[in-house]
Amino acid sequence: MHPKLSRAARRFLCCAGAASGEDLSDEGSGSLRWVFSLRELRSATNSFNYDNKIGEGPLGSVYWGQVWDGSQVPALYISIAVKRLNNAKNDTEVEFASEVEILGRIRHKNLLSFRGYCADGPERILVYDYMANSSLYAHLHGPLSAECLLDWRRRASIAIGAARALLYLHHNATPQTIHGSIKATNVLLDSDFQAHVGDFGLIKLIPDGMDHEKITSENQRGYLAPEYIMFGKPTAGCDVYSFGIILLELASGKRPIEKSGSVKTYGIRNWVLPLAKEGRYDEIADSKLSDKFSEHELKRVVLVGLACTHSEPEKRLTMLEVVPLLKGESKETLLKLERDELFRPDSTVSSQGTSTPDGSADSVPRKDQELELAGA
Repeated sequence: MHPKLSRAARRFLCCAGAASGEDLSDEGSGSLRWVFSLRELRSATNSFNYDNKIGEGPLGSVYWGQVWDGSQVPALYISIAVKRLNNAKNDTEVEFASEVEILGRIRHKNLLSFRGYCADGPERILVYDYMANSSLYAHLHGPLSAECLLDWRRRASIAIGAARALLYLHHNATPQTIHGSIKATNVLLDSDFQAHVGDFGLIKLIPDGMDHEKITSENQRGYLAPEYIMFGKPTAGCDVYSFGIILLELASGKRPIEKSGSVKTYGIRNWVLPLAKEGRYDEIADSKLSDKFSEHELKRVVLVGLACTHSEPEKRLTMLEVVPLLKGESKETLLKLERDELFRPDSTVSSQGTSTPDGSADSVPRKDQELELAGA
């Protein structure tokens, strides 16, 4: 038996997205269902069949499914992404519904559109729009990387779209929200390769006192800010750091942590930084771009990415600064950023190799040392 919807949830059905103050006409939010039955989701995913599984993370597995959408004329089947949580809080159905209700009010065209939830017995399930072009990870490092579908125009658009989503979460959402798990697998791409950031707000569903290392998946290594690794407490600054790593991925095509040889590993930031100091941006650029990119735009993305990943949290940019920088609207700020001591050729600030708590050796490779792109 599903919990009775609160007044706020009923109101949400009528005005989802209004609080964002943005045009959500391209989100497909009109077909929001809010509450799904377990029987319906079992049917939609062929009983959570392995063949329907499209992803798996520390909080649970994601399945592709189809449901009948009677809100459209004519009615048709639509694709959904069904996230079956396995590490959610042991809350009652009413408590879970209350937490999810808050997520449902956070609407933005660059956030993954939330369709509803299921709370039935021990089952805690979230339902989202299905993204036709998978994730940024799949295109940069995964099964779709060989197709080279991300040209520079698409990469620049993805960077700005994801930045707008974080700006909204940090500064305009009600309540303001820390994402806590920014990584390439959580940047989803729709049929037009527009970015939709997923898994926002799920940190509230994690059981109290759960060791953050237990919910840090392997593909999150390299995205975590030093202070998050040390203390396990996500902040807006941690999100900015993780987003900076994504910018460096978009520019270089490299993974957050690269292997060189059988043991040594290098963090992407400490590989990019010395090259940026010497203005060698052509060497940073992803070879899959085949030199077809805007040099000044790539330089801008790299500079912003490095500034976001500053080792000292108080010296990082905020998302209020990042978005206009990426859009090329803050030329004076960009010039000031270029003159920062971080990018001076003779500077040693934040450029020396350190052994990080996640086990990677963030040492700076020699200029003549090739990095192996593992698995790409």
